[in-house]
Amino acid sequence: MRTIKSFILTMSLLVSLLFFGGAYLIVSGIFNQSVQQSALKDSNLLARSTFASMYQLMSTGWTRAQLERFVEANRQALAGSGYDLEIFRGPVVAEQYGQIDQAPIDDTVAAVFDSGRTLEHVEEHSVRHTFPLRAEDKCLSCHATAEEGDVLGVIDVSQDFSATIAEARENFFFWLILLAPIPIIGAGLITVFVNRRISRSVQLLEENAAKVNRVADLRNLSLGDTDLGFDELNRVFRSFEGVVDKFRGVAVDRDLLEFEIKLLEKFIITSEVVRDWHDYVCRLMTDINEVIETYTLFSIFKIDDELFDLDVFWRSPPSEESRDLLERAVREHMGKHPTLGDATLMHVNHHVANHDGPPIDLDESDVQVQVKSLLVDAPKIGGIVGIGVQAETVNDETRLLVIESVLSTLLNVVGSVKAIFKYTRDLEYYATRDPLTDLYNQRVFWEMIGYEIGRSQRHDQRFSLLLIDLDNFKLVNDSYGHAFGDLFLKAFADAIGKGLNRGDIFARYGGDEFVVVLPETDLEKACVIANQVLSNTGSVVLTAPDGDPVSASVSIGVAVYPDHASEPKDLFLFADNMMYKAKADGKARVAVPSDEDVMDVFRSISEKGLTILRAVEEKRIVPYFQPILATASDRIEAVEVLSRIDLGDTIMGASEFIEIAEKMGVIDRIDYIMIEKALAEVSASGFDGMVFINLSPRALVLSEFIPTVRKIVEAAGVAKQRIVFELTERDTVKNIQLLEKFVQELRLEGFKFAIDDFGSGFSSFHYLKHFPIDYLKIEGDFILNLLDDSRDRAFVRLIAELSREFEIHTVAEFVESEEVLEQVRALGIDYAQGFLIGRPAPSPTRYLPETVD
Repeated sequence: MRTIKSFILTMSLLVSLLFFGGAYLIVSGIFNQSVQQSALKDSNLLARSTFASMYQLMSTGWTRAQLERFVEANRQALAGSGYDLEIFRGPVVAEQYGQIDQAPIDDTVAAVFDSGRTLEHVEEHSVRHTFPLRAEDKCLSCHATAEEGDVLGVIDVSQDFSATIAEARENFFFWLILLAPIPIIGAGLITVFVNRRISRSVQLLEENAAKVNRVADLRNLSLGDTDLGFDELNRVFRSFEGVVDKFRGVAVDRDLLEFEIKLLEKFIITSEVVRDWHDYVCRLMTDINEVIETYTLFSIFKIDDELFDLDVFWRSPPSEESRDLLERAVREHMGKHPTLGDATLMHVNHHVANHDGPPIDLDESDVQVQVKSLLVDAPKIGGIVGIGVQAETVNDETRLLVIESVLSTLLNVVGSVKAIFKYTRDLEYYATRDPLTDLYNQRVFWEMIGYEIGRSQRHDQRFSLLLIDLDNFKLVNDSYGHAFGDLFLKAFADAIGKGLNRGDIFARYGGDEFVVVLPETDLEKACVIANQVLSNTGSVVLTAPDGDPVSASVSIGVAVYPDHASEPKDLFLFADNMMYKAKADGKARVAVPSDEDVMDVFRSISEKGLTILRAVEEKRIVPYFQPILATASDRIEAVEVLSRIDLGDTIMGASEFIEIAEKMGVIDRIDYIMIEKALAEVSASGFDGMVFINLSPRALVLSEFIPTVRKIVEAAGVAKQRIVFELTERDTVKNIQLLEKFVQELRLEGFKFAIDDFGSGFSSFHYLKHFPIDYLKIEGDFILNLLDDSRDRAFVRLIAELSREFEIHTVAEFVESEEVLEQVRALGIDYAQGFLIGRPAPSPTRYLPETVD
């Protein structure tokens, strides 16, 4: 890369060379011309001088011998001088006096004889002067044959001065070599001087530019009144300072802008972020400190009309004084706000991002001057009303603007995370708990009993299952109302719980049924616990609204794993049969299974299995259709297909044979028969709405399922877009990878997909995030209690809101009263299904013109 120093030096040397070369050529040319002119003058003078001498001799009447001596004397005198003198006798004189010994006459001499004019011939290193001797009047006395003007003779003088020029050039070149270093040294000195001035200027610019790593450094950049020695350089520096001044007003740190962009990526909120949202905001603190020195970030959430949550996130551990100062500063900011000034209660939570960082110790001026906050008039999503930072942003308008932009973004980010955290927490609670008794619900029971079977298998242990049912509860409920019945159930749940040990799994299975899993418990210990439960519940007495004391009893069935069954459903069926045996034996007792009881239970299961096999072989699987109402239009716009077995004299419901069919491996054949008959009936009836079809989880693993269904649908002539395949959430959670592949294949075929019993499991948000779901059928237990339980309403409202965000249609199951239907409409649920809308029927024909008043 070329530098100014090398450029100046190179140019100086080049100029010197050009100067010396030019001087040499010019001087050499001038010298040559001068020598030539001098030689011409000398030749002319020599010729005239020779003629004058000859004339003097001729006037004395010289002889031929004198003439020859004269010529020879001239030759000798000029020998070695570079001159050559020749005298030629013309024809007129030769005719009178005879020829003399002379050089041959060449063209030049002949031309002079002919023309009578002097000729001069100049070459690079020689000159020639040829001078005519013309007859004058005074010459005619001796040359009688001549006339005036005739050329009597010619004097030819030539000079070779090449040696002189060569010597002169050698002397000139010698002195030139001696003088050459002088301009080179001068050029070097000038180069050093100019380069030093330029280098100083460049170094000063580099030093100041190196100080600028962030926009804030522009404030400290100043070149002052530095004089660089050249007006041009001074003008460059003043222009540079002008550019810096302009940048101070418009520039924004690149890292700040990149940070703002990265914040947008934080909107991709994962389940881990939702679960650990405090850690998530602490990580944001670390990110913020990469671009802005921020001591603390705080967020304000409105919990109730006069109750607020203040979450303060510190970069490193703060002192007590710093905590108090910041809390007071936030309260002052809120006090000045028109809608938040009346806040009286505030729960304060402090979080530290880096516990190993240096302690933070702020003073009053730090907090008062450097706190920047953003408060809103009404709570945003998640209840957030304000957010702020305590950061080094003073006296920097650009950074203040960026901070305000960051706060606006964080207001949405933190609010969204907190909202989803709250929704998720509520969903997880409602999905796992019975809203009335706060016990685990049926869905959790099935998850836990499956887990307990796996654990017992690994450790080769037994565990027991108690199935507890209240005796005559329907009578209590009908006599004193549902409100008293709920109190009665809660009292019995408390009494049962008092008889259990820590670690036992206690759940409300549904209605007045309770189940208890007793880990590491054999039959003998299970009977002891069951009798303790029987005793505790026997002492429960409540006062009815009319003042009467009301009591009841329970019947308990016992089953032991693996003695009575090794599968969850089988173990439950066994305990269920034993509970009914306790009721048959007089109620208010524990039914302890005997060997004969075991045989009776499995004999019943075997008989059902044979019945199911015959039904499949004879294709006595029949579809029933339950209507689904569009809440906006009050029209039946869909039906759900339910499987039944026609036994001739009776119809067997799906709950009686589905689980057994799955264990026998014939559930896929039942699905195919049911789909074929259902679509044929839909096509024949003229029903043009959506058709919901329940599938067994086995469909996920059958590679031939979709091709087989495709053929059935094409044969029936029903559009694929009208068919919605649904799986229950508790089934899908066990087959998440298979489900993803299965759903994608369904959608590619043109079918739609629904999740049934949504909210009953633990992965609800996972499904919403990852799968292209078209419909969510909300767990019916939550719909049943919409009118009486605020937590159920909150749960259903959350599902409806989230579904609208994801553009998913919602279906409320178990709608059994007008009041519940109105509540479903009010919550914005798209469809309703239940006995109020219509009970399952063998054909959808009856629903063609139907509306609900």
